[in-house]
Amino acid sequence: MSINYNKLWKLMIDKKINKTTLRNKAKISTNAMAKLGKNESVSLDILVKICEVLECNICDIVENISENEVGK
Repeated sequence: MSINYNKLWKLMIDKKINKTTLRNKAKISTNAMAKLGKNESVSLDILVKICEVLECNICDIVENISENEVGK
């Protein structure tokens, strides 16, 4: 399984919030934001903080992609 945060970036555009603003409001590190940008795993605590700022659920910002779909 791979993690994909494309839903997060789309939601941020819809809510007119940039990465710096999200990072500051959610009180997450630049390292965590960089991991999100690379579709790397971050802690559940970080995802919850982001959801609180964006007023959404985790399923609204994260997708699991099977290995079969990654190459497509």
